[in-house]
Amino acid sequence: MYGIDDLFAPGHVGELTQVIPTELVDAVLDETGTRERRLRSLPSRVGVYFVLALGLFEHLGAGLVWGKLMAGLTPAVPQTSEKALRDLRRRIGVAPLQRLFEVLAGPLAQPSTPGVCYRLWRTVAFDGCGSLNVPDHERNRSWLGRTERRHGPSGYPRLMLMT
Repeated sequence: MYGIDDLFAPGHVGELTQVIPTELVDAVLDETGTRERRLRSLPSRVGVYFVLALGLFEHLGAGLVWGKLMAGLTPAVPQTSEKALRDLRRRIGVAPLQRLFEVLAGPLAQPSTPGVCYRLWRTVAFDGCGSLNVPDHERNRSWLGRTERRHGPSGYPRLMLMT
C-alpha cells in the first residue's frame, strides 16, 4: 500500500508506466511546454497516462477509465470529477501525445530478424482488399479486362486496390 504522499510518485500511475517510462513522459512534456506551472492535484504526467488509458478502454467513460488507472493505489486516492478529467485533457492538449507517438512509433523487429525483410523492403501485413469500378474506356479494358460474373461480364472494369 502507498501513502497519500506517494500518490503521484514516479511509477505509481498504473501499469502503463512499465511500457512507457515516466522519464520519457516528463521529457516529452518539457519539450512541448505542457508541464504544469504550479502544483496541481492532477499533474500533466498523470494526464498523459490517462489519455493513453482512454485509448485502451475506448468503450468506457472517463470516470471508469480513471478508476482502472488508479486501481491498486490506496483508498486515500481522492475522487476526481469528470469535469476535472476533461480540464486535464484540455490542459495537456495534443502536442505531448503526438510527440510521444513520434518517439515510440516504429517497427519493433530488427532488419536482421528472419521474415522481417524481403530483399531491401520491410514486409508488412495488409488487411483486406477492395475493388473500384473504373471508367469503361478501351485503355482500361485492355489491361484490366472485365470481371466475369455468373450471368456474363460486369459492366465496368474493376481495379483491385490494396493499401
